[in-house]
Amino acid sequence: MFNRLFNSQTKTITFAAFLLAVSALVSRFLGLLRDRLLAGHFGAGQELDAYFLAFRIPDFIYGILIMGGVSVIFLPVFAEYFKKSEKEGWYLANVVLNCFLVLLIILCGILAILTPWLIKLIGPGFDPSQRDLAISLTRIMFLSPIFFGLSSIFSGILHYFNRFLAYSIAPILYNLGIIFGIIFFVPIFGVMGLVYGVVLGAFSHWVIQIPAAKASGFRYIPVFNFKYPGLLKIFKFMTWRVIGASVYHINLIVITAIASTLVIGSIAVFNFANNLSHFPIGIIGASFAMAAFPALSRAWADGAKEEFLENFSSTFRQILFLVIPISLLIFLLRVEIVQLILGTGRFGWPEVQLTSASLGLFSLGIFALTLTPLLLRSFFSLQDVKTPTIIGLIYMVLTIVTSLLFVWLLAPHQVLVGGNFFQEFVAKVLNLSNLENIQVIGLPLAISLSAIVYFSLLLFFLQKKMGDIRLGEIEHSLRKIIFASVLMVLAVYLLYPQVIFAALGGISIYLLATFFLKSPEIQTLKSRIFKK
Repeated sequence: MFNRLFNSQTKTITFAAFLLAVSALVSRFLGLLRDRLLAGHFGAGQELDAYFLAFRIPDFIYGILIMGGVSVIFLPVFAEYFKKSEKEGWYLANVVLNCFLVLLIILCGILAILTPWLIKLIGPGFDPSQRDLAISLTRIMFLSPIFFGLSSIFSGILHYFNRFLAYSIAPILYNLGIIFGIIFFVPIFGVMGLVYGVVLGAFSHWVIQIPAAKASGFRYIPVFNFKYPGLLKIFKFMTWRVIGASVYHINLIVITAIASTLVIGSIAVFNFANNLSHFPIGIIGASFAMAAFPALSRAWADGAKEEFLENFSSTFRQILFLVIPISLLIFLLRVEIVQLILGTGRFGWPEVQLTSASLGLFSLGIFALTLTPLLLRSFFSLQDVKTPTIIGLIYMVLTIVTSLLFVWLLAPHQVLVGGNFFQEFVAKVLNLSNLENIQVIGLPLAISLSAIVYFSLLLFFLQKKMGDIRLGEIEHSLRKIIFASVLMVLAVYLLYPQVIFAALGGISIYLLATFFLKSPEIQTLKSRIFKK
């Protein structure tokens, strides 16, 4: 019975998204527990700054080659080959698995040798002892991209066969591995125990998906054919996609480098706020985009444009329906959220203030960052990686420039013509007037504003490419969502400072308003979630 449930297939995009969202919700809650344990154990200090910096390079490999590269390019090509012949499909899967593993081992080995130089480059503000710690942490964490690389191939197979359960459990095990490391390894090995937990979690992320892949028909073959046309096609598409996927991670590396030059703890503050802001992005945006991706790919491969547009429009509107009220709640209740989750142990009130302000600024761009995965996968379904890559490069440059600008404008004792109006205005709006140095909040502000531009350009060029993406339907739904969200905000203000009542009351008002406005999204979610 367990095997049948574990290997079962889902039949609708919304139910698949619901399953992935539940998994993401559990995983994100575990992520919050992880961050709470980190904040309590280490505070926003040098050790945690070194740990977060050490994440950047292995995470860069994961982000550009695995999550942003092979995991999204493999599926459309696998679908194409599997449609021709099951034998060709499984042969392609084995070729990609083996060849990609070899490349990852070589790449991670080279980067491990170059780690001292790389850490010096991305952590210019670190002292020698902090830099040495970051080097040791980084080298161990290079094992995690190798396990994630194996996991990504199995994930693509499970996505094609709509077996989302095993895939959805994988990130839960990853966070459990890190939590295990904090609780059991840190008391023995100190901060090094954190990275042992990371590697354990990455290994678990891969292993849990093997049984479901076998149930789909996968059988391992030790074949290494670097000239296989399907592999070359994936690498060809990956060339542009790797550039595009690197945008987000280059941004994080540059921002981390900037934060390393600010006051101690700035990297930790930024990362905590970034993790909190990705709670809805991961639960809603990534879940819906991943669930829609197979259907979009199949529809375009079959020449069913109307089916493609229906899936895109419906998914886009459902994401909007969920993310807009959540973004507003995060902004309104940002201090209470940070205090509840991170305000423990060595994480003091000044850190809570800076993190909550950063979270509030991140919330301005959450809607854009949540819809971006769907837009990107829509381009990938069309086998167009060039357009989003070029737009992504614009996003990267804009983020870096605005980050430097806002950090400079928020520098202590910055003197501009007529006084530093910008710094005073931001400090007053976010209740930070008692803090001398608030430069770190310039980073999330830059990311949010740049993300909105990025989202807008992606939407514009997708509309231009398709000719019609049913923007009329989207605008009609958006008007109802905005009206209901305004009522929700008023309810939150009336019930504040009773935080729980304010949140629950606001959500209730929003749902009631959308129900009476006959918003199609609430009916769609209700009907499709329970239609497995």
